[in-house]
Amino acid sequence: MSQSNQVLPDNWTYNTLLSGLCDQGKIDDAIKLRDDMMGKLRTPPDAVTYNTIISSCFCWGQSNRAFEVFKEMVSKGVAPNSVTYNILVNGLCKDGKFDSANALLKKMVGDGFLPDSVLYNTLIDGYCKSGGLIEAFKLLDEMVSKGLRMDTFTFNTLLNCLCEGKRVDDAYDMLVSSHEKGFVSDEVSYGTVINGFCEKESVDKAMVVWDELMKNEIFPSVSTFNSIIKCLCKLGRTSDAMSKFKEMLERGLVPDGTTYNTLIHGFCREGRLEEAFQFHNQVVEKSFKPDVITCNILIHGLCNRRMVDKGIKLFGMWVSRGKTVDAITYNILIRGLCYEGRIEDAIKLFEEMREKKLGPDKFSYNAILRGLSRAGRKEEAENLFRKMIESGVLPDQITYAVLGKSHSKESKHDSQCLDEESESKFYENNIKKLCSEGRFEEAKYVMEELVHKGLSIPSSTYVALMDGFINKQNRIVEEGYKIALCD
Repeated sequence: MSQSNQVLPDNWTYNTLLSGLCDQGKIDDAIKLRDDMMGKLRTPPDAVTYNTIISSCFCWGQSNRAFEVFKEMVSKGVAPNSVTYNILVNGLCKDGKFDSANALLKKMVGDGFLPDSVLYNTLIDGYCKSGGLIEAFKLLDEMVSKGLRMDTFTFNTLLNCLCEGKRVDDAYDMLVSSHEKGFVSDEVSYGTVINGFCEKESVDKAMVVWDELMKNEIFPSVSTFNSIIKCLCKLGRTSDAMSKFKEMLERGLVPDGTTYNTLIHGFCREGRLEEAFQFHNQVVEKSFKPDVITCNILIHGLCNRRMVDKGIKLFGMWVSRGKTVDAITYNILIRGLCYEGRIEDAIKLFEEMREKKLGPDKFSYNAILRGLSRAGRKEEAENLFRKMIESGVLPDQITYAVLGKSHSKESKHDSQCLDEESESKFYENNIKKLCSEGRFEEAKYVMEELVHKGLSIPSSTYVALMDGFINKQNRIVEEGYKIALCD
């Protein structure tokens, strides 16, 4: 066959081969093919060639190399196009380099390219997730001025960012004006703002948003129902929360574990233990499978009402069925026993906890130390304190308070200068600080010390603590689920 009749590969063919190499992470081979295209293959690489390699560099964690290829692209006279800039901006955002991505966006505009809504959405989303709310809104204004529309995902990200920044009223204003500005809101948009108000315990405002959601014929999700139910329970309105639960069922939604646990917790918090157990038994008969969070809520409710023996009985039934318990379960029971002066029983659980490799942790030690100290068994408390240090469990401010020790000059001075009212405020502020940092177990111990001294506690402090325990446990379970999926 003569040379003139042969079909020679073109750019499309080589770019397809190059794309295959990049998909497999063979970037060196892809670059060699590009060099061959420039040389012996006499088929000059085009923008598609370079864009494919640049994108692959980002995908395989070689950001610096991506920009080296970009520089080569420009130096070889191959003009970058909008796709090139999109790839670079996306790559920088994934690396968390939002200011660099923003600077590149401006260069793109300077080079005569019009960024599309996808590019703006990517950058706005990145700034939101990194806490750069001011920059995100600047980009939003710039985007709108160019006649581009923010997508619903990015709109929801902005709403969530405002809510997390405690600017829920601003999020609400943005939501109600969404149609005027051309933003498309959905159930997640309304649910985000409802949850924001619920986190602030502004249930009346949350219900206003709820009514608007219903007016716009948007179907509320289980998550949105859960936000309202949780808020009502936190405010001591578990009966109203039950009304929402019934509405949820009427709409054909299937409650999840969070729904059931929140309502059980609500009944327990209000001291309505009989109703808590009745509700638990009813939903178990239908479909609910109680988990360790459920167990902990019920045991905690019993121990709080000085029904430790019933708590231990429930614990025994739970374990006998082969169900899982955790460090929180043991710590609740240990604290309850110590409060009743049953130190030996508490120590047995403490040792059992060690045998099962569930601890003990500093919360377990602090509970036993408190029990021993209150019982006047100072020498045993000192010995346990030494064992605590030897086992690598570091004492905290609660440990020192329990033992009557001062671990800093400042704390000693503070405790000496407080009258009863100031001392109560001092403890209350410590509790709030620990709660805001997510250190709910430590906050619980501070509160118990406050109660032991006979000082008053606002009801809101109690509410914050148990919500923290539930949220903490939910996060642990969810994280374990994510790890299981990855495995």
